[in-house]
Amino acid sequence: QVQLVESGGGLVQPGGSLRLSCAASGIGFSLYVMTWYRQAPGKQRELVASIGTGGSTNYADSVKGRFTISRDNAKNTVYLQMNSLKPKDTAVYYCNAHRVVVLNSRREYDYWGQGTQVTVSS
Repeated sequence: QVQLVESGGGLVQPGGSLRLSCAASGIGFSLYVMTWYRQAPGKQRELVASIGTGGSTNYADSVKGRFTISRDNAKNTVYLQMNSLKPKDTAVYYCNAHRVVVLNSRREYDYWGQGTQVTVSS
């Protein structure tokens, strides 16, 4: 059974920091691209940051220079360090694991966590 369990969300003041964690089980974690998404009320889910199997990273323009994604394959965990938080960062943050395998046919594996709430407010 595949599980992605996020933690670390909460209420923080503007300018503060939070570190989100996503612990994976039931998958070959090191083989998956790991991505953090977020969804604010009334808005579409958007990509925040992703990290490839080799450690390459990608960030949304809105978080570049403030957020850092990292992974620990030994712990099957991906992290999102969020600094200089702004009220517009308020959202539910979701962890995603994605893998595409192409052999005789193409298979796609896609898993989501349940989300963790981040609220930035004074």
